[in-house]
Amino acid sequence: MVASLLRLRGRLDKAGMLLSGLCAVHCLAGLLLVTVMGLGGGVLLDPSIHRVGLAVALVVGGATIGISAVRHGHRLPLMLGTLGLTFMAAALWTGHSAFEAALTICGVALVALAHFINIRKGC
Repeated sequence: MVASLLRLRGRLDKAGMLLSGLCAVHCLAGLLLVTVMGLGGGVLLDPSIHRVGLAVALVVGGATIGISAVRHGHRLPLMLGTLGLTFMAAALWTGHSAFEAALTICGVALVALAHFINIRKGC
């Protein structure tokens, strides 16, 4: 039972890293396509995409980073993940801009780093 839960947590950490990377690509592609080419503004910059992304990040991060912090006491991933999710949430209230993209990319980088540390520590 414990071994299967640890495998699931490891898979969720890897999924969290992948989702963080995809989020960063989405932000950069959205800025590029809308700013340079004037394409995709209605779809790529839709606020619901960001709200859903944040909700998924909260669930995956809570299921992996939070549980590992409680179980094993490793606080660094928890602090990095919390800071990253805070940046991502703050980006929702800034409106579409380069500042929003910077907050989001910093946030997803911190969340990805938290997942990476979680995997490396074997929590």
